[in-house]
Amino acid sequence: MSTFGEGAQLAALPPDVPPAERLRLEEIAENAAVSTQVRAEPFRARREVFEYLLDHPEFASQVARTLRFARYRVWRTPDGLHLDDGWGAKGRFAVVSATRREDGSGGTRVMYAQGRYDPSMLPSIKGQAVVLVDYAVTPDIDGKSMITTELSGYVKFDSRLVAAAGKAAGRVARAKADLEAQRLVRVFAKTTRAIEQDAPGVYARLRDNPEVSRAHLEEFRRLLNLP
Repeated sequence: MSTFGEGAQLAALPPDVPPAERLRLEEIAENAAVSTQVRAEPFRARREVFEYLLDHPEFASQVARTLRFARYRVWRTPDGLHLDDGWGAKGRFAVVSATRREDGSGGTRVMYAQGRYDPSMLPSIKGQAVVLVDYAVTPDIDGKSMITTELSGYVKFDSRLVAAAGKAAGRVARAKADLEAQRLVRVFAKTTRAIEQDAPGVYARLRDNPEVSRAHLEEFRRLLNLP
C-alpha cells in the first residue's frame, strides 16, 4: 500500500551504508512524495539461487525476459546500472548496500535510483528513490528454503512538477509506485520458482538467447550444478 504527499520514516539501514550516503537516503525518505510497501507470498527455493538473481540485476532481467515474465530491461554502462521498465519509467540506479544476516535468516539490499516517468496526458515526473528489499529465509527440506520478501520504496519528486501537475500527478505516481513494487516482487518469485521447477530447461532457454551474458550464464550453470 502506498501513501502520497507526506514524508516517511526510512526503515533501519544496514551499518555498512556510508554516513554521507545514509544522509542522502534519509533525506529522500523524509521528503518523499510517495512511499510504498509490498510483501510477497512466501515461495520455496534455494537461497543461493535467489540471492544470485538479487545480486545480479542485469542477469535477473535477462532471465525474466527470456521466460516472458517481464518486459523490464536492466543494463550496465561505465556510469552504472540503467533500467527501462517498458511502461514509461526510465532511470539509473545503484546498489548501495548488500548484506546478509550472520545467522543465515535473510538479508537486505538497499538501492538508490533517479529517473523519470512519462505518463500519458501528463508531463514527465522526475525524481529520486530509495528502495529496500528485505528477505527472510526459513530452512525447508532438500536444501531449499521458504523465502519471504518485502519491498519498501520512497520516491521524492521534483517539487515544481508536482505543483504544476497537482492531484492528477499524485494519483498517477501513487499507482505507479504500487504497481512497480508489486510487479518486482512477483517477478522475482516467479523467476526463482521456474528455475527450481526446471533448472535444465531454463538454462537451455538462456543459453539460446544471444542477449544473455555468457559470463553470468557460466556462473549460473555452476550454481545450478548442471553439466
